[in-house]
Amino acid sequence: MATMQLDDEEFETAVGTLPELPEDVLMSIFATLEIPDLLRAGSVCSSWRSAYTCLRNLGKYKQSQTPCLLYTSQSAGENVACLFSLAENRTYKITLPEPPIRSRLLMGSSNGWLITADERSDVHLVNPITGEQIALPSVITIEHVKPIFDDGSGTIDKYELSHHTAPNILRKYVNFNKAFVFPDPSTGSYIVVLIHRPNFQLSFIRAGDDKWTWLPHGAGYCDCVYMDGLLYALKSSGEIHAFDLTSSTVTMRVVIGSTRLGICDIMYIIQAPWGDLLQVWRTVDDTEKWGVRTLRVKVYKVDVEAKGLVEINSLPNHVLFLGRNNSLCLSADGYPKLKSNHAYFTDDLDQVTTPVNNYTRDIGVWDFKNRRKKVIVSRIWSSWPCPTWITPSLMKLNLAFSK
Repeated sequence: MATMQLDDEEFETAVGTLPELPEDVLMSIFATLEIPDLLRAGSVCSSWRSAYTCLRNLGKYKQSQTPCLLYTSQSAGENVACLFSLAENRTYKITLPEPPIRSRLLMGSSNGWLITADERSDVHLVNPITGEQIALPSVITIEHVKPIFDDGSGTIDKYELSHHTAPNILRKYVNFNKAFVFPDPSTGSYIVVLIHRPNFQLSFIRAGDDKWTWLPHGAGYCDCVYMDGLLYALKSSGEIHAFDLTSSTVTMRVVIGSTRLGICDIMYIIQAPWGDLLQVWRTVDDTEKWGVRTLRVKVYKVDVEAKGLVEINSLPNHVLFLGRNNSLCLSADGYPKLKSNHAYFTDDLDQVTTPVNNYTRDIGVWDFKNRRKKVIVSRIWSSWPCPTWITPSLMKLNLAFSK
């Protein structure tokens, strides 16, 4: 398990005064706790530790978790991630496995897992709560990537990226834009999806795959969501494609066509709790010297039958989370510490996912009612990797990916 350090005084209990509760009763109580409290409870004494371990191993811990902001700090150390809890308004420090988190590209977070790429472009899934790390198939199995080896050492020196219709481009590292981990009910496992260069195309893997499968149906994708056995991929023009990944031959259909001319704002596609697909447009000002700032957030319902969008002026009793994370729309009923009818956001532009010194991060919450931005955390100077929202999870992945 990852090492979690508290910024304030540790949870203290006099073990000698603890009531002797049956393990099943303890498990019922623990199942209602958020993960930080659960971890503290599990460290109190041997009987509580046993109840915690049993709860986790049996897969009975399914308590909804309030998203946290994950970022790094130079002063905290190269292997340490900072986790700011919105539920508790406090920061935890978590030591992660090698290679150092501050040397990795953070491509996304889904279902409690980070998707990262290290300095050699090797892709890993990392659970910051449990410390579990899973290596994914090599990037040289992606359709467009060819390794170029160093003549002296025989190691990979750079990569050749092919556009298929244009001259090859040599890059030191493969360029990834965004990544996702989605549950796959058809197999009881998970799939991983990458949006990558050239031209923001899609590749994916299922559990057991030893190489990435390219989806040669389009380019210019900016966000994805997986629902009802279909991968919905949003293009920067607003066009939505639906991919059926359940068969050996992947098929694609156009859900709606382009809704904007050219590249517009940062865009997201989200499944709402009531079942609808949403498009979210976030307008930013990127002309400032020390960073970008969010100007407004708009939400649209995807009208599949009319193949168009219907603007939604507010999200009563619901909350959005936008950024490098798997885009979320949550019911505020289950998250009393969150602000209803608001959108929580972090940086999500290509130019801010690369190291920039003295960069003011665009982190805040958008109020749909008053149409203005609020600050939720004090200024964070985190040049690398880009901060992201993550929903903590203790769940293990059933991923038999070949190394």
